[in-house]
Amino acid sequence: MSYNYIVTAQKPTAVTHATVGNFTKSTEMNLIISKNSRIEIHLLTPDGLQPLLDIGIYGRISSLKLFRPAGEQQDLLLVSTERNVFSILSYDSNTGEIHTRARGDVSEAVGKPVDNPKVLIDPDCRSMAFFNRRSVLKIIPMEAGGQLREAFDLPGLELQVLDLVFLHNTTKPTFVTLYQDARENRGLLSYQINMKDKSMEPFSISMIDLSQSANLLVAVPKPIGGVLILSDDSISHTNGDAFKAIPSSYGPIRCYNQVDDHRFLLGHVSGQLTMLVLDKTNSGLNMHLEVNRSTNLHAQLLGDTTSPNNVSYLDNGVVFIGSTFGDSQLIKMSSDKNEEGSFITELMRFNNLGPISDFCVVDLERQGQGQVVTCSGAWKDGSLRVIRNGVGINEQATIELPGIKGLWSLKPSESEEFDKYIILSFVGETRVLSMTGEELEETEIEGFSAEEQTIYSGNAKGGKFLQITPTSVRLVDSNSLKLVTSWTPDNQKINVASCNNSQIVLGTGGGHVIYLQIQGDQLNEIGRAKLDAEISCINIKSTAGGDSSLCVVGLWDISVRLLILPSLTQVTKESLGGEILPRSVLLSTFEGIDYLFIALGDGHLFTLTLGLNGELSDRRKISLGTQPIVLSTFRTNGNVHVFAASDRPTVIYSSNKKLLFSNVNIKEVNNMSSFHSESFPESIALATDDSLSIGTIDDIQKLHIKTVPLNAMPSRIVHQKESGTLGVIVSDEDNTDSFRLIDDQTFEVLHSFSLHPDEKGLSVASVKFEKEGSDITYYAVGTAKVIPTEVSPKSGRILLFNAMDGKLKQTTEVSDTKGAVYAIRSFNGKLLAGNNSKLCLYDFEGGEDGGSLKMEASIQSGILVIDIATRGDFIIVGDLMKGLSLFLYKSVDGNSTLEEIATDNGHWLTSVQFLDEETYIMADDKYNLIVEKRNSAAATDEERMQLTNCGYFHTGEFLNAIRPGSLVMKAGENEGLNVPTMIWASVSGAVGVIASLTADQYNYFHRVQKQLAQTIKGVGGFEHRQWRSFYDDTKTSDAKNCIDGDLVESFLDLPSSKMQEVAKALETTVEDLSREIETLQRAIH
Repeated sequence: MSYNYIVTAQKPTAVTHATVGNFTKSTEMNLIISKNSRIEIHLLTPDGLQPLLDIGIYGRISSLKLFRPAGEQQDLLLVSTERNVFSILSYDSNTGEIHTRARGDVSEAVGKPVDNPKVLIDPDCRSMAFFNRRSVLKIIPMEAGGQLREAFDLPGLELQVLDLVFLHNTTKPTFVTLYQDARENRGLLSYQINMKDKSMEPFSISMIDLSQSANLLVAVPKPIGGVLILSDDSISHTNGDAFKAIPSSYGPIRCYNQVDDHRFLLGHVSGQLTMLVLDKTNSGLNMHLEVNRSTNLHAQLLGDTTSPNNVSYLDNGVVFIGSTFGDSQLIKMSSDKNEEGSFITELMRFNNLGPISDFCVVDLERQGQGQVVTCSGAWKDGSLRVIRNGVGINEQATIELPGIKGLWSLKPSESEEFDKYIILSFVGETRVLSMTGEELEETEIEGFSAEEQTIYSGNAKGGKFLQITPTSVRLVDSNSLKLVTSWTPDNQKINVASCNNSQIVLGTGGGHVIYLQIQGDQLNEIGRAKLDAEISCINIKSTAGGDSSLCVVGLWDISVRLLILPSLTQVTKESLGGEILPRSVLLSTFEGIDYLFIALGDGHLFTLTLGLNGELSDRRKISLGTQPIVLSTFRTNGNVHVFAASDRPTVIYSSNKKLLFSNVNIKEVNNMSSFHSESFPESIALATDDSLSIGTIDDIQKLHIKTVPLNAMPSRIVHQKESGTLGVIVSDEDNTDSFRLIDDQTFEVLHSFSLHPDEKGLSVASVKFEKEGSDITYYAVGTAKVIPTEVSPKSGRILLFNAMDGKLKQTTEVSDTKGAVYAIRSFNGKLLAGNNSKLCLYDFEGGEDGGSLKMEASIQSGILVIDIATRGDFIIVGDLMKGLSLFLYKSVDGNSTLEEIATDNGHWLTSVQFLDEETYIMADDKYNLIVEKRNSAAATDEERMQLTNCGYFHTGEFLNAIRPGSLVMKAGENEGLNVPTMIWASVSGAVGVIASLTADQYNYFHRVQKQLAQTIKGVGGFEHRQWRSFYDDTKTSDAKNCIDGDLVESFLDLPSSKMQEVAKALETTVEDLSREIETLQRAIH
């Protein structure tokens, strides 16, 4: 049996819906956006958008609308899903919680679903309307406070309704429909709803012979009233009495938003943004697309944005552009043009990976860690995105220096901005490096003891340097570099030490803690205490001003003590359990919350929250590696982070008051220090076993995303390790396709090969043919010849390229494949291609200078081969309509054959992959993952031919590709959990992982999942079980043999009381449960 854990590593990024209003407070302006199944609530501030909440919804969001019924002080939020379930939400500003006011299900078993369902709210909040069945509008009356009454249907609408809107300021709820008749003529009809009789009657707005491209309606408020009709080539207005139209030269309009009662923003597919102004004059209605009203009926562009899916006017000229095809933007409009001739300026940009049409998994940095390179975006917003788990170090300088035991940076004085010195500690000696110009040179600090190992060094107040060695504490003048004073313990050896600007804490033999203060040029002992075990580590918190009142000490009795300063009185004891010593402790503050970090000698880390009186809570344990951890703090972009140096170095940071852990893409680090110098700004220094490196650190985040703009739409990608290149199929703005060769390190376009004007690139593979003495690896590109009169392409080509010295040299081609080559793969030294409904096997005859592709075997596969995966001699084919088929390749006496040995009908597939030789996973067009198994041990041929379902899971994502690979560096033997994984990517920009589980792992996490589903109630009353159930046009089935990793990992974000509740129900501890979840989490993403 196959068991799988499915989790999202990157949440959806494409903005599908947006709405603006006063949701969190009547005085706050909120932007609320949806990204497929997630809702983000933002607050508009003078500094931009401030994230407030990020909420998962158990459903694909189809509508998002704010409204304010009579009697409400704040807006309510209507959320509906594609399964026709809706919820009305409110926000409690006192508790910060979201409450469900009402919910309902408007799905129907009868009636034909419409292609473009709509949800409407009457502007006067008298009713809601749901249009999801042909010719029928479902009305739900609404009363004060948003109370809903019994729904009723209004049948009799036109068969093909393209859009409909409620009108403003009407005595009864009134709506207008834009329809298309049987002759494809478009027109308007309007209806007034009689709520008492539950009926409708015609209203005054009625038109025929509208533009053939009319597709959007916009209700206009008083004093103008009526409705706007938006078309590709014109914009018109009518109120039933008058009609006015103007041409529009900016192409199709995808979205709009009202600025005030006479101005509307229009977002065009091309990315152009216009302002539509309506003026009521004595001579009638004037309309113009302009900022300067002096030119009547003149269409003027505000500027270019990313291709918008929604436009939201916030306040003071600030506009949010939400996109599904490119990055989203926050822009500001101005009445004056800028230097680029635009009336808009970008304030903020928000990454969007969607739509991801294809991706490859590559170890670009040769470190054993996969990076995902995606084909992202559409049209002018197309790009490659390089996604890497964790934080990257951009190395700028490296010095071979084996044996470093510690390092610290020093400024010339405490008031200076830049660091000048790096203090390096070795066994029995200390060495000093100094920045001289742009060079780092070895030097001396006279007042330092160079023939001892340094335990601690740093800047101190009053222009002093501090050096602590096993025998003394030394205070050195930072100008003269001479010793000012020193302090020596009485017949004791200093083992550990920590210091801030003015306070020093020491741990000596026998469990003694000594507290010193720097007072002028003196080192004064303030207090000492004897603890009941030897001291293994110590820390005093750095403070911006004033003295710290606490220090923390780790002891050999496997405990940690918090001591009050200056008395050194114990305020808290935390027993750690186990047999491993604490090796490093650290007090730090993130987002106003004080934390205690305790690192053990076996690579585990405890995190605890520190209260005002020294009490500790929210204890959690996480495995960062297998070797001792050394903790230190550093700053980037004004924020404090913690670096955990070990065999698996990690950066600890905080987001939305939650601690997060990001792997650093270096295999091992022993010590780290900030090093912010003029030549190396915002840098860090890292010590390994044999070297010292200086480099900058990437933005601190879980996944790091690099954008490579293409100014064209990429659709297929493959990596070729042998040539160090990526092969990418792209479509330019003029719809011409080409195949680009891109350097896999610099991402420079090395060469481009243009396809024929009527040809589309559909597939690409890197292939090496098994020819004696040949070591050439080729790019194979599959195409289709597109003729508008053909329902589907009847011909295509397979092109073979040799990527020599950064150039594409065409070696040969199959000039007519008798179909479109939708899929192509390397297979056993040959080439597999899906040519429409056939699976074809080719071999190459020739050499470096040319040759030909010869078809060795072919077999009818189904309707349309969409995807191919291979394993050994087995081939699985994903067919657009037929489903999954399993084939076996045989070669006898040089004759190749392809034999179909198993099949499964009934799924419209988008991608397929092997889990093992007899288990396969596939994604369908209804956002499901399906796992199927071969019946190789069945008794009859008929049974062996039929694949058996052994897993269902609804991701809610349209997956274009599933690829073998990992987002994390795999653990070595005995280093940690190794889990087989695959990566998937979706149209909404989400990236996820499928991890194979053992039966014991599945049973454990299934219990966790079941308990969490009972404890965590879905926002809006949406149900987890229904959300993750397999769902298509024919049936619904519960998820089977699959774990929802998103739900399981949400345990780590629960309040402490909820964590205790879940752990108690599972008869375990919060610590143990957290460890199990975190161990799996870190092993796969």
